[in-house]
Amino acid sequence: MTRYNARVTEAKWQKIWTDRAIFEASEDSTRPKYYVLEMFPYPSGRIHMGHVRNYTQGDVVARYRRTKGYNVLHPMGWDAFGMPAENAAMEHNVHPAKWTYENIAHMRGQLKQMGLSIDWSREFATCDPDYYGQEQKMFLDFLAEDLVYRKESWVNWDPVDHTVLANEQVVDGCGWRSGAPVERRRLSQWFLKITDYAEELNSALDDLPRWPEKVRTMQKNWIGRSEGLRLFFDIAGHDPLEVYTTRPDTIFGACGMAIAADHPLAEKLAQDNPALQDFITECRAGATTEEAMEKMEKKGFDTGIKARAPFEDRTFPVFVANFVLMEYGTGAIFMSAAHDQRDLDFAHKYGLDVRTVIRPDGEDDSYKVDKEAYTGPGKLFNSDFLDGMTIEEAKAEVAKRAEAGGFGKKTVNFRLRDWGISRQRYWGCPIPIIHCDDCGIVPVSKSDLPVILPDDVSFDKPGNPLEHHPTWKNVDCPKCGKPARRETDTFDTFIDSSWYFARFCSPKSDDPVDIDATAYWLPVDQYVGGVEHAIL
Repeated sequence: MTRYNARVTEAKWQKIWTDRAIFEASEDSTRPKYYVLEMFPYPSGRIHMGHVRNYTQGDVVARYRRTKGYNVLHPMGWDAFGMPAENAAMEHNVHPAKWTYENIAHMRGQLKQMGLSIDWSREFATCDPDYYGQEQKMFLDFLAEDLVYRKESWVNWDPVDHTVLANEQVVDGCGWRSGAPVERRRLSQWFLKITDYAEELNSALDDLPRWPEKVRTMQKNWIGRSEGLRLFFDIAGHDPLEVYTTRPDTIFGACGMAIAADHPLAEKLAQDNPALQDFITECRAGATTEEAMEKMEKKGFDTGIKARAPFEDRTFPVFVANFVLMEYGTGAIFMSAAHDQRDLDFAHKYGLDVRTVIRPDGEDDSYKVDKEAYTGPGKLFNSDFLDGMTIEEAKAEVAKRAEAGGFGKKTVNFRLRDWGISRQRYWGCPIPIIHCDDCGIVPVSKSDLPVILPDDVSFDKPGNPLEHHPTWKNVDCPKCGKPARRETDTFDTFIDSSWYFARFCSPKSDDPVDIDATAYWLPVDQYVGGVEHAIL
């Protein structure tokens, strides 16, 4: 009996599959379609068991659906831009493009040896100009529709990688790749207005009953929809301080206010207060996400100014606090110590009044909070016109009176923030913008796309090589013809991986997507990837 030779036999059939284009897909309206997509890999150079697991899982589904008569799309590409290629360039004295494409070639060979039923005719890498040129087109479309803007903002700065990090890329106060303690800096950044779609994104999750509940919950929490009240507190000598609260029912228990270190009022007060400036600097070197802030020691700095209670003739202190995020709400809160554990701990630490204003059913008006905040249901007391009301009744009454008095407004708030998409690195998609001293921000014409990265760059200096490039950076303004400068920031690599699923439907199209092809193939029927990318 002839011994089975796996290496020879598998190579034989893989060649037949390739020669006959067995797995190449095309639209066919006579058959039901099925789109299988695995999270495409970063070309690190070698596949690992995580790759083997993911692509085997997807391949099993793809092959099964073919046996059931489906027209299956099962593509492959490469998430090829990013920091590791630049780091490799500096470490091994090799150009990022050379390093990346050599890695792709090796990994492609390994994946083909696995015998996966992949349509390789649709393959692309995000560092291909044909791909990122389409990305630049979309950016210009977004800009024309006022969905992109540039502003100066506080950012998380990685001092080792010399680039901006999203909040989700900061882990325990350190950069997720470099491990270096993150700094807070103020930089001009490009943003996508994803908050314009916050309500739609949130409500649409209810239309995905077959999605894992864990993923839907993660995204609900990330979007963070809440209904609350914007309240304005008078402060002598300053503009009213605006807060956003979901607990206006506890207003009579307010014992103080806390503002973020990046709040304009904090920055104004710090101009004449070196001690406050030192505290703000300390805060900016700390945690940047709510999750991280929950774990750290809560600290505050008493500014010496007082806020006036909206319904009472009393005042309470205003602190700069390290646990308030400028990016959430208004960057200011009022603290009601008896009914929030964080506020209670802070009040005990800094000697603030603890006013209990909600008592559990069965308790009388002598009920007092001591070391553990009460956050459950109950009735209002010690609260003037709110006494005897339920929490929901009290919320409605405070909102009604605040709106009538002109110092409050009911509102819906989202934890989701606009997406900062600028990165100060070379190996990414160039942002198609030119800066002119006379004309301001000028978009590159679509006829001049793609704006291609220069090959002749040097990594012998820290930071972004595009900043130091002798010719690529300097161009004539398309409007007035005077000397101008290209935008040297590049896109966050998550831009590249946010739309590849659609490009796979028509990878050779002259537009970012072909409407007919996407209408046929989308949505993706089975996605295989890491759950962490549900919110990152």
